Amino acid sequence: MLNQYETVFIMTPVLSEEQMKETVEKYQKFLVSKKAEIVHEEHWGLKKLAYPIQKKSTGFYHLIEFKAEPAIIREWEVTFKRD
Repeated sequence: MLNQYETVFIMTPVLSEEQMKETVEKYQKFLVSKKAEIVHEEHWGLKKLAYPIQKKSTGFYHLIEFKAEPAIIREWEVTFKRD
């Protein structure tokens, strides 16, 4: 049975447009390789953070909604931590 999840991740503002797209594609490919179904995506662009993270006050926000087996969520979290 597939559960529905949503994730908003923030990328560093020092990335170029191409690097940002590559990062998003990497996460999409991860989900597809694990048989997840991407339901919806939104790129929110550069936004101000509520508080600085690693001395950065802005970041590129991206939303992914997907359906997947609960077992892949641990791997999904590890992938984020590695980045």
